[in-house]
Amino acid sequence: MQLSVWTYEGPPHVGAMRIATGMRGVHLVLHAPQGDTYADLLFTMIERRNARPPVTFTTFQARDLGGDTAQLFSDAVRDAYARFQPEALLVCASCTGELIQDNPSGLAHALGLPAPVIALDLPSYQKKENWGAAETFYQLVRAFAPKTDAPRTPKPPGARFSCNILGPTALGFRHRDDVAEVCKILAALDIDVNVVAPLGASPADLARLPDADCSIVLYPEIAETAARYLERTHGQKIIRTMPIGQQATADFIAELAALAGIDPANRSFGDARLPWWSRSVDSNYLTGKRVFIFGDGGHAIAAARIARDELGFEVVGLGSYSRELARDVRACAEALGLTALITDDYLEVEAAIADLQPELVLGTQMERHIAKRLGIACAVISAPAHVQDYPARYAPQMGFEGANVIFDTWVHPLVMGLEEHLLAMFRDDFEFHDGAGPSHLAATPAPQPVPAAAPAAGDIAWSADAEKELSKIPFFVRGKARRNTERFAVERGLSVIHIETLYDAKSHFAR
Repeated sequence: MQLSVWTYEGPPHVGAMRIATGMRGVHLVLHAPQGDTYADLLFTMIERRNARPPVTFTTFQARDLGGDTAQLFSDAVRDAYARFQPEALLVCASCTGELIQDNPSGLAHALGLPAPVIALDLPSYQKKENWGAAETFYQLVRAFAPKTDAPRTPKPPGARFSCNILGPTALGFRHRDDVAEVCKILAALDIDVNVVAPLGASPADLARLPDADCSIVLYPEIAETAARYLERTHGQKIIRTMPIGQQATADFIAELAALAGIDPANRSFGDARLPWWSRSVDSNYLTGKRVFIFGDGGHAIAAARIARDELGFEVVGLGSYSRELARDVRACAEALGLTALITDDYLEVEAAIADLQPELVLGTQMERHIAKRLGIACAVISAPAHVQDYPARYAPQMGFEGANVIFDTWVHPLVMGLEEHLLAMFRDDFEFHDGAGPSHLAATPAPQPVPAAAPAAGDIAWSADAEKELSKIPFFVRGKARRNTERFAVERGLSVIHIETLYDAKSHFAR
């Protein structure tokens, strides 16, 4: 474990909370100190849920450590069952509660409650949030869809093909909208949805998982373990293609249709506008743009495919914080001629972005902060995300409508850069100069910018004419031009950058 200002994933008990909060009829009792109740905010503030997560905290305090914390936990479990009457109880300890070693599993089972009690062993100092979510979901599936020696009941003649949709959770990046989009695709193929889990599912729904003909793994970080269990114990086929992007959605439909024995031709799957839009955008401004991608494993791999094959970007960096999918991310990077960056240290990610100097960053909320600091355009493609990435509107990432949303999300930061460039070009115009003020507001003079402080001794200084010329460069590549020019000057022992130095550096790096 490493102390950090930011973290890509929380501890594994946060993953358990995501599963419990996404389901119906499930309650989680967490043996945790008072400070660990912060996790409530993730769902009520970030995801803007209209109800508290179904979680009871023992909330022991420092003075309780000299007493019987085990009794506190037992009382919390008993009270939670009496109050909420869940169909199933999950029990585990937070990272701090784990150190006390009160044995939540044994304590909960000793109470003899009438509901099933599922004890979660979540090693907080070795594993993280997505693993905790996957393990919790797997344990629930094992408990309610156990292996049986009874032969599978044959489907009646004329019965429709059915599937499970596995992986969406509470606090997932666009999960609700993704599920809706995938359900539209299945309806167009005349395929029934057996169970969507864990999001919106109850323990009784989990018991029906074996009835489906196949399982669709929407998010491998969460659903892969449970899907492999259903394949091993109930013979269910697995669809692993994530339908993110135009081509991946087409591949998903073809794979599912082949398994179901359905002809997908002449069926309507939505309005796929991304191909024409991507061809219609001025290639001088978008094609070949250097892009850096970082996120969870599934979304990072999907983004790399879209960036290269559907939008014509050049992927210069690819990485993920998901160690469970590190092998897949490395294989994707190798196919692009890159070395994958597998890390959960945002400082390593920042150093990689600064070194590669991309023109667009596709990442998480943390990469958005990094890109803003470096003056680079950015779009969020993966959790962890901010409240603004949980929009009220319908904004899926999957399916053909998701491809349209992705096009807008990725291209607009670059297009807005062109607008800034036009404003800079006409900066000296009588109507658009800096002192004129915004055209859509009252005609009041804009405050004059405060002159920048003179560089400290030993730093490289910029002459006025060089600074003016630099300001004409679009803002989304201006930082890169400044860094390249300063590096060019340092290599040649120059202490002041003139306009000629800027032109020489431009010629040098254009080679």
